[in-house]
Amino acid sequence: MTEPIFLLDSSICSYLLTGRFEIARNRLQQHSPGEVVTSVIVAAEVISGIDRLDNAAVEVARKFFRLIPVLPFDVNAAMAYADVPFRRGRLDRLVAAHALALNLTIVTANEADFADVPGLRVENWTQA
Repeated sequence: MTEPIFLLDSSICSYLLTGRFEIARNRLQQHSPGEVVTSVIVAAEVISGIDRLDNAAVEVARKFFRLIPVLPFDVNAAMAYADVPFRRGRLDRLVAAHALALNLTIVTANEADFADVPGLRVENWTQA
């Protein structure tokens, strides 16, 4: 399997699921399977935003997360979380720690959410 390079956050996953930004889909398609992953935290956040009675949307999400590997949040990510500037109620902090622990670049549409995290590489796939 190819080594991961990028970790998708919930904003990019949502855009990819809805087809909102073609540029994001094109960027994703430039990478080999396994180079782009996401966190179980992101998957939970995205899935919690889907109407569970909308069977089509639920199935799209299932297929998406079968194509994009979902990585578990482990003790290394928990250790990295201790070094991330704290913001109450922000799952982005956990996602940032996960990316740091795995030495991955976060892909987001909300760069400001991660701007204060030391050492975190961030890319926005909604911009050319």
